[in-house]
Amino acid sequence: MLPWLICGALALTVLVLLVKLLLLRRSLDEIARQLGERLSRDTNNPMFLSIRDVHARKLASELNIQLKELRRQRQKYQQGDVELKNAVTNISHDLRTPLTAIRGYLDLLGREDLPDSVRRYLEQVENRMEAMTRLTEELFRYSLAADQPELALEATDLRRVLEESMVSFYANLSQRGITPEISLPEAPVVRALNPSAVGRIFGNIISNALKYSGGDFAVTLDENGTAVFSNTARGLDPVSAAQLFDRFYTVETGQGSTGLGLSIARLLTERLGGTIQAEYREERLYITVSFL
Repeated sequence: MLPWLICGALALTVLVLLVKLLLLRRSLDEIARQLGERLSRDTNNPMFLSIRDVHARKLASELNIQLKELRRQRQKYQQGDVELKNAVTNISHDLRTPLTAIRGYLDLLGREDLPDSVRRYLEQVENRMEAMTRLTEELFRYSLAADQPELALEATDLRRVLEESMVSFYANLSQRGITPEISLPEAPVVRALNPSAVGRIFGNIISNALKYSGGDFAVTLDENGTAVFSNTARGLDPVSAAQLFDRFYTVETGQGSTGLGLSIARLLTERLGGTIQAEYREERLYITVSFL
């Protein structure tokens, strides 16, 4: 009789443990599902469990505290990002009017009969004026890209867009004495993208290469939709290369730049569902853009 009682007690114990394990598994599945939902959406709803397990409820309570803090930090970041975008937009607009007036006065001065020394000073002012204008346009373009989250998609030939981008920079490359090495596939590489945004991405990358290139530039595009831009850049290092996509980041050799060009390229690439990354090895910078 005693062995049967022991077996019955063991069976009951195993059954109870199995029930507890099933309930614990169910509660963990609920936590995992609700945690994923709350991380992907901005919601104030706390996590709740249908199981009355003390330890699982304690875990859910702690996660609710962390989610609340995360939501607060996210809202703070989003508010700051909105304020920054608005400030950039306002600054770019406010600078355009006085810059246009200054350019007009400089043109009038240039028509006057001025001594050579004064004309040299005037040329310096004009150069600074052009640099200021470029900076303002960069700010304006960034504000436009940041305020346009939705991009209309259409069949876009990456090969054609890249060819047009290279042609538009031909004069600039020639002035720098750079003969680009270009390797493109024979067949079109068509993706559902926004051609204007892709052109902006490629153009900003090429413009960045013009600033930092040591005298060479190469670009390749394969049939899988991956473009690789590379150039010698001895003024960089792996750490600074990883920061090139950060807003307002510039290296010491990049004078006359806001550091927004590659930031805009990353912003547009991600909105189009692509990837972009920078790598520095053997004194050469590689920027890879993929639309798979």
